[in-house]
Amino acid sequence: MANTTALADLTGPTTATHIERSAGSLVRLARAKVGLTQVELAERAHVPQSTISRIESGRTQPSLVLLGQLLAGAGLELRMTLAPFDDHDRVLDRRAAADPARQESAETALDAFLDDLRNG
Repeated sequence: MANTTALADLTGPTTATHIERSAGSLVRLARAKVGLTQVELAERAHVPQSTISRIESGRTQPSLVLLGQLLAGAGLELRMTLAPFDDHDRVLDRRAAADPARQESAETALDAFLDDLRNG
């Protein structure tokens, strides 16, 4: 939990939440892109299905090595770039704090979109 607090201190709570959820979203999108179930991806990546479930739900954050292993199991690779921090995150934080229901609605819509991708 200390890492999450430090991340929120550096980036703000909105960005920290999105970063924390991004690994699970990437895994879910990768599975949807290639049409794999959690069980099929688990077999290909040599990990328990429960690990994939915990990552996709945001209960567990994978290491970069594990994330790469899961994406490789889907026949994909992770490519990252570094970019300068911009202040739009602070605007998002203020907006989310001003209207928590709107933030929750946006997160629900994102989850529904990802589910639609997964289900084809």
